[in-house]
Amino acid sequence: MDNPQKKRARNKWLTLINIPIKMGVIVFLFAYLGRWLDEKYDNPHHIYVKISTLVGVAIAFYNLNRQLKEINKSDNQ
Repeated sequence: MDNPQKKRARNKWLTLINIPIKMGVIVFLFAYLGRWLDEKYDNPHHIYVKISTLVGVAIAFYNLNRQLKEINKSDNQ
């Protein structure tokens, strides 16, 4: 039978493995949205894809920071 320490460590690793996947999905979706906007509104400089990708990266880093704080909080308990 697993003790709580092993179970907590396993959950921590699963969370850490999922972080880059979530970041990639967020950035991809925002870049896709920007590309769609550029096609819809015919922008020659592709400004929508650039702006929306940067917003996606910012949101991904915010989400990363939030998740790491949560992991550190659970480790200190």
